[in-house]
Amino acid sequence: MSYGSRLAATMSRRLGRECVYTPSARLALYLALRRWCRPGARVLMSPVNDDVILFVVLAAGLRPVQAPVSAWDGNIDPAAVPESTWRNVDAVLTTNLYGIPDRVEELRLRCEELGIPLFEDAAHAIGTRVDGQPIGTFGKAAAFSLSKHVASTAGGFLAVEDARTRRELETLRDELLAPRRLRDDLTATLRPLARSTVRTFHLVRPVWRTLQRLGLLERDDYRMALHAPRLADCAREAPSLAAYEPWVRVDLHGFRSRHGALVRGQLELRMAGLDANLARRSTGVSLLANTPWASPALRDSAAHPGPLPLFRAPLLVQDRDALIDRLVSHGVVTGYVYDPPLDDYAGAEFVEPSPDPAAARWFASHVLPADPLLARGIARALTSERTAPASPLRATSG
Repeated sequence: MSYGSRLAATMSRRLGRECVYTPSARLALYLALRRWCRPGARVLMSPVNDDVILFVVLAAGLRPVQAPVSAWDGNIDPAAVPESTWRNVDAVLTTNLYGIPDRVEELRLRCEELGIPLFEDAAHAIGTRVDGQPIGTFGKAAAFSLSKHVASTAGGFLAVEDARTRRELETLRDELLAPRRLRDDLTATLRPLARSTVRTFHLVRPVWRTLQRLGLLERDDYRMALHAPRLADCAREAPSLAAYEPWVRVDLHGFRSRHGALVRGQLELRMAGLDANLARRSTGVSLLANTPWASPALRDSAAHPGPLPLFRAPLLVQDRDALIDRLVSHGVVTGYVYDPPLDDYAGAEFVEPSPDPAAARWFASHVLPADPLLARGIARALTSERTAPASPLRATSG
């Protein structure tokens, strides 16, 4: 029996695809990129994305190509990608930002026409469907994250089309897993409990401020420090997950730890409550979609045919950065802000910049990712702060 096979079987029944269990979505994505992309291949992706994903692509020895995005949702705008770019990319990576689906049917069609793989980053979208079909079943492979939806700090899946490919990827995964350490297992087990305790006893504000003052947060800003000279040196070793580990592991040091039965057992229990979690998210999305700060994509997601169970509800606000700091006083800590866009953050040395960056810059600087599970408290806080909705971006596509 392969590592994590019970968890993988549960996800396979849910998705209708063969699944490989991994300790994290970032390791799952790395497996897919190594399996289907030759070193030096060019991968089209959204610049409004986690910097960790950028480093996973670089670790696989690939060149990230930044796509124009829609100011509607921050996902790739297929119609705005120049034909010259389409002719020169070797794969496409979706984002499904905050759970809002990419234009996945358009992207799949273009990939089929070009004979290149479509990879789905479904970390934010475990409950998202397009015309009844689950995100994660449109492309060659899809990476999922349990930590985003079942309040854990471990667990991911790579969904693929057939059992033979699954077995090949299980072998590659086993080669990349780090040996089991009790410390990693305890961290993955206890951290979710600590977070729950902090929220239950309304300690979010003092705990967060203390972590800031003591310098115990891995990021000083929305993006981690790039360390460009060190990063450039790593390119000589790529593809190599070990060389890029200082960047890939940020916020999740056990991203490739071979967790034991304690962690996997906890994940099985949490997965049993996934549908209830998604239902609560849909309720929160419905509430936030009817606020003055809701993005157009958020309003649309709540209307057809009903609210999606989003990981985060994208609100668009003025003076976003100052607002995020003030929200801590209301017990709201905002994460998953991907600003600046990856081409502005990393530069042309590490990525091919977007030919039309305006929408990405506007969306990234105005979006406030709101946890639907805290919808009522967030709505009250924004009202109390007299938050102004963002002014629309002028002359934008999407």
